[in-house]
Amino acid sequence: MNYSSSFNDDSILARYFGKSSNYTDIPNNLFHEYNVKKGLRNDDGTGVRIGLTRVSDVIGYREEADGTIAPAEGELLYRGYSIKDLVRNRKGNFGYEETCFLLLFGFLPDKYSFMDFKKALSARYDLPNEFLVNELLRDPTKNLMNGLMASTLSLYNYDENPDTTDVYQTLLKGLNLLAKFPSIACYTYQAKIHNFYRHSLVIHYPRPDYSIAENILYMLRADGKFTKREANLLDAILVIHADHGGGNNSTFTTVVMGSTGTDLYSAICGSIGSLKGPKHGGANISVNKMMKQIIADTDYTTNKEEVRSVIRRILNRDYYDRSGLIYGFGHAVYTISDPRAELLRDLCQQLADEQGCNYKFRFYELFEETVKEEVFARRGKVIPANVDYYSGFAYDMLGIPEDLFTPLFAIARVAGWVAHNLENKLYDGKIMRPATKYVGEHYKFVPMDER
Repeated sequence: MNYSSSFNDDSILARYFGKSSNYTDIPNNLFHEYNVKKGLRNDDGTGVRIGLTRVSDVIGYREEADGTIAPAEGELLYRGYSIKDLVRNRKGNFGYEETCFLLLFGFLPDKYSFMDFKKALSARYDLPNEFLVNELLRDPTKNLMNGLMASTLSLYNYDENPDTTDVYQTLLKGLNLLAKFPSIACYTYQAKIHNFYRHSLVIHYPRPDYSIAENILYMLRADGKFTKREANLLDAILVIHADHGGGNNSTFTTVVMGSTGTDLYSAICGSIGSLKGPKHGGANISVNKMMKQIIADTDYTTNKEEVRSVIRRILNRDYYDRSGLIYGFGHAVYTISDPRAELLRDLCQQLADEQGCNYKFRFYELFEETVKEEVFARRGKVIPANVDYYSGFAYDMLGIPEDLFTPLFAIARVAGWVAHNLENKLYDGKIMRPATKYVGEHYKFVPMDER
């Protein structure tokens, strides 16, 4: 008999876990004593620097001459270009493709270079033969991020030289993933709702003349139709999510894994797993669930005092999940404003005008304004809305299901992951290996019969 299959009383093991002093809490004072940074954060809340990069810069505060930090308006730069300029100066719905070129090659393309790049991407849209049936439809997954990870590792098997890690080959593999992620995410979703909820199975093959944003809407919708403004909003979301510095958890993951010399598929798979977490890419789902509950209870009220009452209850741990957290507000770096949220607010208003649901946008705006007032009154500090606050509302207007919120984040962010992976190969090349300090006891071994 297979013992592992017959032993099903896991509660027996619980009696051993936590029995040893090796599982007791590590006192906070030890972190200070050994100057160890919890969560790779300094005492003033800034991140511990773990590398140098020219890919992107996240600016949320300014450093004073005495070493202290002061709040500042937020800014996000891709290769030195403001995210605001990149979003506001897009031509058509191919802003994300132009952003990918910038991140991967380090400069803005002229129209001929851009045409070549678009052709190179669209030529890679299609999945390998039998991939759709064998990898996606035959074994549907309940969690689309897990499905995206599984598919990424499966693509390894369709690559003739999957373990090649030189810079140029890594770039080509990255372009391949970038081009195929939209189809994989959309088909994984279609397979899930068909298998588990008995919905009709809808498969649209990507169109080479469509941008990535246009293809996502085309592949998701049964009729394949969308408006220009809808595609424009989704394209902007992809641009906004394409990168966020080298220190965010999922990008750090791909750099750490890539530094070991592992294949790109494994490194990107690690980043997807990291992004899945509710403290990282999954945060937009937390915002959406909270706002759905608030809207259900207030019905898009225009009464500011009613909104204020809800916010106070949240802060007093007397509403929703009683965590005291208002999801979608505050950020690890941004102190006064999140430029991504600022851009999304304007774009959401434009689509709300087109769809005739201005009352929804006005509620989000009222809620944001009131949260800032309440938090400032209590704590004397500004708390900005972050990108997750408006992204859920944007997805709602686009008819994108919650299941796809985080996969869409991954679709956008793969460009940044590949860019940082390449940069580390080019200019660092060392295995990234930080250190920890052992603070446990030393013991003399005791034979089992004497324990």
